[in-house]
Amino acid sequence: MALVQSFGAAEVVTGSCHLLQLDSGLNIMVDCGMFQGEVEYKNFQPFGFNPKDVDVLLITHAHLDHVGRIPELVKKGFNGRIITLRSTLDLAEVVLLDSAHLMEDDFHTHFKKAQRRGSEKRVRRPLYNVEDVYKVYSLPLVYAQYAEEVPIDTGVSATFHNAGHILDSAIITIRYHDKGNEKTVVFSGDLGNHNDMVMPIPDHVRHANTLYIESTYGDRKHQGIKESEAKFKTIIQETLSRQGNVIIPSFAIERTQEILCILKQLYDNHELPTCKIFLDSPMAIRATRLYDNYHQELSQCCNDYLKRDGSIFEFPNVHYTVTQDESRRINNEHSCIIIAGSGMCTGGRILHHFKNHIWNANNSVIFVGYQANGTLGRQLVEGAEWITLYHEKIKVGAKIHAISGFSAHADQGELMQWIRGFETLENIFLVHGEKKAQQVFKTLIAEQTTHKVHIVKEEEKIWI
Repeated sequence: MALVQSFGAAEVVTGSCHLLQLDSGLNIMVDCGMFQGEVEYKNFQPFGFNPKDVDVLLITHAHLDHVGRIPELVKKGFNGRIITLRSTLDLAEVVLLDSAHLMEDDFHTHFKKAQRRGSEKRVRRPLYNVEDVYKVYSLPLVYAQYAEEVPIDTGVSATFHNAGHILDSAIITIRYHDKGNEKTVVFSGDLGNHNDMVMPIPDHVRHANTLYIESTYGDRKHQGIKESEAKFKTIIQETLSRQGNVIIPSFAIERTQEILCILKQLYDNHELPTCKIFLDSPMAIRATRLYDNYHQELSQCCNDYLKRDGSIFEFPNVHYTVTQDESRRINNEHSCIIIAGSGMCTGGRILHHFKNHIWNANNSVIFVGYQANGTLGRQLVEGAEWITLYHEKIKVGAKIHAISGFSAHADQGELMQWIRGFETLENIFLVHGEKKAQQVFKTLIAEQTTHKVHIVKEEEKIWI
């Protein structure tokens, strides 16, 4: 029998890391992501396995919580093959370089402060640096194509299917032999929202013995897309009418691109008041250009924009602000829209915009994505009246809005619909979710299907 252990994304959403060990001795890892929010401390703990023993790394997509620890994996001895889509590796380079720069900047800031206290030896060094990121790309890289089987070893193969979550996202099917019988295990990765303007609907997989499925929104359904877009439009119009600024904390990958498409649609329909729109995130700007480059993976809507305008995401009054000086000049703007990272408000330029704008009752903050436990974004969504930024206590005067309909994740109904698409399936294992959401989702699956379902615990040994 094969053994699967999850060393991340077990009863939490982030830190995706699943190790499949076959009887033949072949060790296949699916993702190696970074922990975020209240479990961020786990990034500095040992992996729980020997990276030198991993033969192959498969990557579902390039979000930080799925790729963020790969440079650390290589530092600790992994030197096997990496198999994924070419667009995944291109996007992962953007994500990992940004992560390395942020960690290095954070280290130098804390180190200087510690030197003044004489405690610099206590400052924890970054997990990895830019040089470590480039070492990942010196390993043997195998590029997959959607729906094409990739040989891994004798009798072992992987097939990538479009997950519709972000550019390059994949559901991975692994076929292997166990005592002469062919078996199939599917890792869903993150499944996309069916109402996403940018990405297509996730592909269906029809047959599996074992399914590892995400459960981020296993306990709820999203707002309808029309309702979400109407709410988004109303907030913008009302805020700009009182000469306030609209602040949108946004994930650099997928969410930013969808928000730009929605704003472009409002502009086309003459429903967007005349205003400047700032995309204030170098990482999001680079990601947006990659989305243009790999437009064939996107929705028909995006390709229609590209054919009409020569660009999917650009339209009048959109400004890309790359440098810090350009970012600082936004502080002097009024009646504008600011899209900045990070999406969960754990760092990045969004914090500077909060410092300058969140106290003002004329302004609005729109959350358009998932906010993990322990993040500033979660605090604000749950009604925090005060926040602390740069050692300064600041009153939350701006109006705080959360719109779940723009999520890049499938909701409970879409997850169930995807599960029902299987013609043969034996066991379901829930990962990538908070405990409450997973328990609700487990109960629903048990009530509506005949499949065995189990919530995976960290490092739990599961024989399949």
